[in-house]
Amino acid sequence: QLHSDQDKGDGSLKYILSGDGAGTLFIIDEKTGDIHATRRIDREEKAFYTLRAQAINRRTLRPVEPESEFVIKIHDINDNEPTFPEEIYTASVPEMSVVGTSVVQVTATDADDPSYGNSARIIYSILQGQPYFSVEPETGIIRTALPNMNRENREQYQVVIQAKDMGGQMGGLSGTTTVNITLTDVNDNPPRFPQSTIHLRIPESSPVGTAIGSVKATDADTGKNAEVEYRIIDGDGTDMFDIVTQKDTQEGIITVRKPLDYETRRLYTLKVEAENTHVDPRFYYLGPFKDTTIVKISIEDVDEPPIFSRSSYLFEVHEDIELGTIIGTVMARDPDSASSPIRFSLDRHTDLDRIFNIHSGNGSIYTSKPLDREISQWHNLSVIAAEINNPKDTTRVPVYVRILDVNDNAPQFAVFYDTFVCENARAGQLIQTISAVDKDDPLGGQKFFFSLAAVNPNFTVQDNEDNTARILTRRNGFSRHEISTYLLPVVISDNDYPIQSSTGTLTIRVCACDSRGNMQSCNAEALLLPAGLSTGALVAILLCIIILLVIVVLFAALKRQRKKEPLILSKEDIRDNIVSYNDEGGGEEDTQAFDIGTLRNPAAIEDKKLRRDIIPETLFVPRRTPSAPDNTDVRDFINQRLKEHDTDPSAPPYDSLATYAYEGNDSIAESLSSLESGTTEGDQNYDYLREWGPRFNKLAEMYGGGESDKDTS
Repeated sequence: QLHSDQDKGDGSLKYILSGDGAGTLFIIDEKTGDIHATRRIDREEKAFYTLRAQAINRRTLRPVEPESEFVIKIHDINDNEPTFPEEIYTASVPEMSVVGTSVVQVTATDADDPSYGNSARIIYSILQGQPYFSVEPETGIIRTALPNMNRENREQYQVVIQAKDMGGQMGGLSGTTTVNITLTDVNDNPPRFPQSTIHLRIPESSPVGTAIGSVKATDADTGKNAEVEYRIIDGDGTDMFDIVTQKDTQEGIITVRKPLDYETRRLYTLKVEAENTHVDPRFYYLGPFKDTTIVKISIEDVDEPPIFSRSSYLFEVHEDIELGTIIGTVMARDPDSASSPIRFSLDRHTDLDRIFNIHSGNGSIYTSKPLDREISQWHNLSVIAAEINNPKDTTRVPVYVRILDVNDNAPQFAVFYDTFVCENARAGQLIQTISAVDKDDPLGGQKFFFSLAAVNPNFTVQDNEDNTARILTRRNGFSRHEISTYLLPVVISDNDYPIQSSTGTLTIRVCACDSRGNMQSCNAEALLLPAGLSTGALVAILLCIIILLVIVVLFAALKRQRKKEPLILSKEDIRDNIVSYNDEGGGEEDTQAFDIGTLRNPAAIEDKKLRRDIIPETLFVPRRTPSAPDNTDVRDFINQRLKEHDTDPSAPPYDSLATYAYEGNDSIAESLSSLESGTTEGDQNYDYLREWGPRFNKLAEMYGGGESDKDTS
């Protein structure tokens, strides 16, 4: 309540209020000065308010006293419970931790005034999670409450923490939160094999590196704490097998280290150890962190191919050995206990010339053709061994045959020598240096000797003792007109055993040389030719001969052209014609004059040509006539051709003489030509001409018309 000393109680003064919440949260009675709150006040919203009050004259509205300021302080009550910033907390702690190991700290807040009473004093307690965990009442730190908590037994825990104000006393407000705690893994468990003995089987034919099987030790830990390394620590197969750790599956893969043989050993025993790679020293007392198991590997028998005594063979033989000589023997055996007999053969793809052969029973290789080191110094063969009882299982071995040299080739000139000697040569002059080659290859190297086959008065040979020799002249001057070429036999021999020699002949030409010895000409005949016609005269003679040949060709062409001209040039000339070919036949006895077979086979005749004795008005396309069978009579063939001509529009409308080169029987019509019409009798009947077709109508009218007129009259 506010009260002014000037207030006499007569109601002449008026109290007014201003400041924080004046008129809304706080109001004042104008007459008495009592201040009232209009609603409930929350300290957590605002702890104090600053107001100003003044008393004024109601009538004049003038202040009767100066304005005074005062503060209204809100006293706190416990109206807020403690709250946690997170509804759910997540925490972890290693397994096997000692009691009291800190896990996580949770903190709650209270909106009440901590300086006034115990409204904001918070005490923590655990509602769920005992007896595994505990919480410090003042700090909210959660700690382990049991020793050696094992993740492998239980991994997840849920703890409920309560925060209560008023120091945890009765009537205090509280709030809760949930903490999910996970036990993290530590390496506190060693690996363990589920079996003390493991049995595996593998065929003896398995190649090196083949995986036989796997072993696996289990570890209750996780992650790197469960990583295991496998090794073979003992057994009778430590040198025959290996073990490799598979990181992704944590298995030990046992593989073949050396080739297996059932006949040598059928069972191997291995002692395999599995050990953790990451061991925590704090848990050594739980160890050892390793385990062992026995692995027994049984070898299975397989029908194996033969095995050669060597991986390859090398035989050396001289090239002059006789056919059938054994150059070497290969040996193979059946590794199986049955010990089947072996059959040997040569791969003919490696001996296409079939120079060698092999004995199928004992593997002896012998020659079947002569050897020649100069053709092939090495022969690479492949021998195949197969069991007689199982020929499909084969083994191959390379056999290298080296052919040793024998002195069986004579030396020869290294190149062809084109040798000449100058006419003005002097005695002792060098005209050629020669050398030799030999296909043989002696161990001491090549050594050749040169000599003449016989004493020569013109030339001699001088051995240089370095596999070369010089050809020298023995006299002064040579004449190519007397002798143009000399033949000089040279004997070349080697020094190997047996000595081989050959005779090579040098052809030495005699040539004209200048003063320096340079060859100018070696042709002796060129000097003997007389100085006859000049070059110009020879060219003129050739031109005349060519001109004469051209004239002869033109004359022959003109003569042939004249023969091709038609006999009748005018198409208006329809007189009877006699075509004479000036060719008298040989009669019936002449079988060469005409091939009657052509009449029987018209297909052999060339395409129908136009007649040469007339110039047709229109060119008609020749028609192909069907071929007559071989047994067709010539008479039928001629009648067929006659009918074709009757119906042919291109046939001439006048009489012509056609020669068929076949006499035949007498015709009832006799001659059809008008040339003999004057000698015939006038009363001859020509009515049969009308029966021969439309082409004979003209003749029928000409020769049969008179009688027709008489009949009609």
